[in-house]
Amino acid sequence: MLAVHFENGRAELRRVARPRRREGFALIRVLAAGICNTDLELLAGYYGFRGRPGHEFVGEVVEADDRALVGRRVVGEINLACGRCNWCAAGGARHCPRRRVLGIVKHPGAFAELLTLPEKNLHPVPDSLSSEHAVFVEPVAAACEILEQVRIPPGAPVAVLGDGKLGLLVAQVLAAHRLEVHLYGKHREKLRIGEAAGIRTALADRKTPEATYDWVVEATGAASALMTAVRMTRPRGTVILKSTIHHLVPIDTAPVVVNELTLVGSRCGPFEPALRLLAEGAVRVEEMISAVYPLSRAPSAFRRAAQKGVLKVLLVPDGSGRDQCGKPSIHLSTG
Repeated sequence: MLAVHFENGRAELRRVARPRRREGFALIRVLAAGICNTDLELLAGYYGFRGRPGHEFVGEVVEADDRALVGRRVVGEINLACGRCNWCAAGGARHCPRRRVLGIVKHPGAFAELLTLPEKNLHPVPDSLSSEHAVFVEPVAAACEILEQVRIPPGAPVAVLGDGKLGLLVAQVLAAHRLEVHLYGKHREKLRIGEAAGIRTALADRKTPEATYDWVVEATGAASALMTAVRMTRPRGTVILKSTIHHLVPIDTAPVVVNELTLVGSRCGPFEPALRLLAEGAVRVEEMISAVYPLSRAPSAFRRAAQKGVLKVLLVPDGSGRDQCGKPSIHLSTG
């Protein structure tokens, strides 16, 4: 089968063996997979990664122990926990010290024709949700995780820094939960996506307000933004960190200590509310799809995804024209 391989800063296509399905696992045909900032960081050297990336996907189950899953469209949680340690026993499988992570740590990812995942990781996709929109379930779940970690009262002002893929999703998820979201970014055309969802926006190239918010979400992907988030936070406020950056991030700890700020790292999240928000149309993603490429042109897709101003780039099987719901044809990029 065809698959993407990262090594030494290069994305290349390889012909590899069809994956073997183990007991308790499903074999899944990938219908669409999304390139995210983490994939670009892995390509740049994050984790010293070498192998097959890809963790945002929707696919069709080809084989499974549970026959009810066969033929279903699914999305999948990316952490493969050991199921035996204290963390797993306590319900903290996402932090299992022996976990593997789809497309990131010791488990081949979704940028391929086929992949395997534990059946317990899978969530069926509603018929009303198109495949290209279902690709966003994993990052929307990551946005939902903020509300699992931090209690924010309805109507409270929250600042979101970053108008990229994750920042736009975080802003929409928080707004869908009746928070007063202020989205700060550097790209007027991206901020318009937030504005169309009813979110207040501002260009961050101007001076950002200081000590204004009790909650600030940093989702820029830029090392310098952490200090901006700290400056914007009121004493005893909370900064939620969403960016994963493959190098060290400098920070002056004095304002964090003096103002008694709380820093919260935030990663993966629950799939159920993410599926619901997408199925209900509470999170708009159509405008966030910048390009769709066939898997055979994956190197070009990664070059496009790394360009300034580009949002989500999708990889789909060669020959794809329609998703499983009969939605309008996907327009494949030729550039």
